[in-house]
Amino acid sequence: MKYPIPIHVKCDRMPRKGRAQETSAKQKKQASRQKIPRSVVDISLSEVKTVNDLVTQLGSAGGFSAKKVSVGTDILTTMFKDRSCFTFLSFPGNIISTGTRGVITELVKHKLVDAVITTCGTLDHDLARIWKKYYHGEFLMDDADLHRRGVNRLGNILIPNESYGIILERKMQPILEKIWRTYGKGKDKTEFSSKEIIWEFGRRLKDEGSILYWCAKNEIPVYVPGLMDGAFGSQLWMFSQKYRKFKIDVFKDEQELADIVWTAKRTGALMIGGGISKHHTIWWNQYRGGLDYVVFITTAQEYDGSLSGAQAREGISWGKVQEDAKQITIEGDATVLLPLMIKAVLERLK
Repeated sequence: MKYPIPIHVKCDRMPRKGRAQETSAKQKKQASRQKIPRSVVDISLSEVKTVNDLVTQLGSAGGFSAKKVSVGTDILTTMFKDRSCFTFLSFPGNIISTGTRGVITELVKHKLVDAVITTCGTLDHDLARIWKKYYHGEFLMDDADLHRRGVNRLGNILIPNESYGIILERKMQPILEKIWRTYGKGKDKTEFSSKEIIWEFGRRLKDEGSILYWCAKNEIPVYVPGLMDGAFGSQLWMFSQKYRKFKIDVFKDEQELADIVWTAKRTGALMIGGGISKHHTIWWNQYRGGLDYVVFITTAQEYDGSLSGAQAREGISWGKVQEDAKQITIEGDATVLLPLMIKAVLERLK
């Protein structure tokens, strides 16, 4: 059966006729000639002097997620060194409520990524933590009691009302007023993309621990396809009630993403977790035939067919990941794995 080629897909990026059959035959031939791979080597902690030493030894030691961490770190190193590769970083907002925010900050501070695709929660937590503190909690707590005390629980992170919605409203509205006045009280510019409004906020922050501060400073675009799904988006809506000409133009973001994927020689992605941030990253890359590099860290399982649990290799069937891409899915908690992997990468690149 022949399948029609969608008109939005570039035909020169489509697989050649018979390529799947050729690849399958080649793989079978290679499999028949496979040699016994290298032997397992015990980890020698006495030889570990750096994080990179440990991550490298994980690759030699084998194991399960341990070996994947080592392979993923190798892919990241190659991807970050590839100057012809446009690199995406995608992640949900929950990890920004934790200290792993500092690892994301390092990535944009050192310009290791070219664009960020994330959720509204990232904006909420990054800004809120500039002005107020978050606290340690436990997964097993009395949530009804927390609610009565005005404390929100995000996993084992505790966020008092005054550290979230209240402080965001108190701080964001004056910043929006300043932005509005900068553009002639809405006469010179009334519409902003998510990237543009995020950069406007980043430029007005004084905190070097902020992701938005470094993205604005280094002109790394931040795209939030679900901008209204959080406190940041709600504050934009509230501001629009006062200034009706104030608008968010989501098409501007999408046009920029189109220009990126259609002109990039190669693309790669470090994707943490699933949801809309992961999907928007792979969705746009299908228009160029797929990503060339993928490192995907997730705690979700694929048995339920969820996008968050879908292995990176599943994206090959959709054309969202190249057939010959350097790709791996690492099962595990990003708050543990990401600091190890990025520290090892930074030591290598140094």
